[in-house]
Amino acid sequence: MSLGIGIDIGGTFTDFALEWRRDDNLLRHTLKLPTTTRAPEKAVLEGLPQLLAMAGATPGDVTRLVHGTTLATNALIERRGARTAFLTTEGFRDVLATGNESRAAQYELFYRKPAPLVPRRWRLPVGGRIGAAGQVLAPLDEAVIIRHAADMAAGGIESVAVGYLHAYAAPAQERRTRELLATVLPGVPVSLSCEVSPEIREYERFCTTVANAYVQPIVAAYLRRLEAGLRAQGFGVAMLLMLSSGGLATVETAMRFPVRLLESGPAGGAVFAARIARDAGLPRALAFDMGGTTAKLCLLEDGVPRTDRVFEVDRTYRFAKGSGMPVRVPVVELVEIGAGGGSIARVDATGRLAVGPESAGSEPGPACFARGGTAPTVSDANLVLGRLAAEGFAGGRMRLDAAAAGAALLTLAPDRAAADLAVAVTEVVESAMAAAARVHAAERGAGLEDRVLVAFGGGAPLHALRLARRLGVTRVIVPAGAGVGSAFGFLWANPSYEAVRGYPGAVAALDMPALEAAFLALAAEAEAVVAPALAAGAALQTRRSAQLRYRGQGQEVSVPLPADAPSVAMLEAAFLAAYTAQYGAPIPGVGVELVAIAVTVSGPPEASAMAPSKPVAQAVHGVATRWMRDPDGGAMQCPVLARDALVAGAHAVGPLLVVEDATTTVIPAGCTLHVDARGHLVIDLPDAQGEALAA
Repeated sequence: MSLGIGIDIGGTFTDFALEWRRDDNLLRHTLKLPTTTRAPEKAVLEGLPQLLAMAGATPGDVTRLVHGTTLATNALIERRGARTAFLTTEGFRDVLATGNESRAAQYELFYRKPAPLVPRRWRLPVGGRIGAAGQVLAPLDEAVIIRHAADMAAGGIESVAVGYLHAYAAPAQERRTRELLATVLPGVPVSLSCEVSPEIREYERFCTTVANAYVQPIVAAYLRRLEAGLRAQGFGVAMLLMLSSGGLATVETAMRFPVRLLESGPAGGAVFAARIARDAGLPRALAFDMGGTTAKLCLLEDGVPRTDRVFEVDRTYRFAKGSGMPVRVPVVELVEIGAGGGSIARVDATGRLAVGPESAGSEPGPACFARGGTAPTVSDANLVLGRLAAEGFAGGRMRLDAAAAGAALLTLAPDRAAADLAVAVTEVVESAMAAAARVHAAERGAGLEDRVLVAFGGGAPLHALRLARRLGVTRVIVPAGAGVGSAFGFLWANPSYEAVRGYPGAVAALDMPALEAAFLALAAEAEAVVAPALAAGAALQTRRSAQLRYRGQGQEVSVPLPADAPSVAMLEAAFLAAYTAQYGAPIPGVGVELVAIAVTVSGPPEASAMAPSKPVAQAVHGVATRWMRDPDGGAMQCPVLARDALVAGAHAVGPLLVVEDATTTVIPAGCTLHVDARGHLVIDLPDAQGEALAA
């Protein structure tokens, strides 16, 4: 018997997913509640009893509890983290302010860089110097550290970050600094760059370490409150946290490295879509996740999401690449834009309609939520168009106010009909998502036309078919449980952790036995993190990789490596294969450099809960109709299908609305729907001749 619960706290809704396997039977339930922004754990603790009551279960039945949260991200964006100080090498206190040459707007005369999380007053220089090879060039000035610590105690500092030049190569000075700080600041958390981000590039390393220190007290306090609430309700299972990389870790790891939680929600969505793509045998897919605040798109290759080693937060030009604070941790690679259900529509200074990136969130929320919001949003537009039902939203737990939605839209242009304005809002937001997807794919040398779009999140099925048409995609899958896809992704993820270490040097001159020892040390470090999250006796999987580049290049390529002891020939061959695959051709006659090494240790993934059943072909028809405005075909009475009444093999032709508790799928005219063996909606768009593709 296995009962798992996934909990995803988003900017607008908190999503719950429950799977209970008993013998050969599977019970699944979902729940959406408005996010309680000021105390995120409140919605979690209110929702869990409701979810268990649906299943007839008790807290003692739960064997797996996985959580992802936007708390750390929101604390960075809203600048409400801990009062933080930063100790760094003398002469480098202003690295956080000067940044690097990256600019999101090359010709902007009044360009704004991200403001450092730590003001200059608390960016404190320390004597001492480490060379690039790890040699001590100057001893650590311990007396000045003690003086700085006394100043921090008097100034009410709540968290400390330490980032010394080249500490990735020789961490002893940073670790000694932590020992000294503990004598004056007992109980104050200290984040070391040699542990948080032990890689080259001091700006990215310093930013990552400071971000970790900035959110650490807040995240730790939240997780302790949540754990106490869970214990009070009778939960005995240890909670796991979703990481930005798509793996799971214990609460202790999350409290130590909260910076690794920043993209936990989107990572859960990527895990969800990747499992769907693998089960369906899709070699190339595009994950589309649209919630209340943002939309995310992620490229999937052979059922695996692309990953990266750096991303940006707190962008001064929101959603513009190069305008944010870099964070160097393992992360699922995706593009994120301000196009969620709560995204606010407005008319700008040029008279042009724009949507987002500002969001109404959950408090007060869109006007149709009747919680005090008055600004027009994408959700208001979908309600006015008939895509959403006023009485059935969120499984009937919320009644939407159509009159308030229409009134909000009319503030955009009082002389226009609300339905016309709603069409315009949805067209703008769908165009923005399509443009972002095309740019993201082009930057990575990937095409979109031959991909299958996997749509999930509360908002994605409302827009997926029209987005697919804009992208030239001819098939869309809306999985079972799509409305809370990230929460299900949490349940299907496996405990995993990547340990990394900067290891610069020319490949031809490397000491290979020393390199193998470094790989083994990283594997031991990652295993120590993963083991507490696994059942006794669970098998471990280990993957090695290296960051390599040609001599003189500014960026490196992530290269998977075999488990064998490394050799010069192996590293060079692996690099040439990876470089050629990404850029088309190698560069002859140029030496190869190693920048960093990494080891990822993971446990076995959870078994897919969506076992196939035998399809029974049957045409289905709507048991009800709803007025809906189609941007292409005007107003119509559209058939409505209940998702839970559709069985494998069911098929129908659009226009249709397929409704379920957590979302609604809009299927335009000319599209064909069939339900596959796992209960997923598979929707084919018409081809160039107007005939639907064969299922």
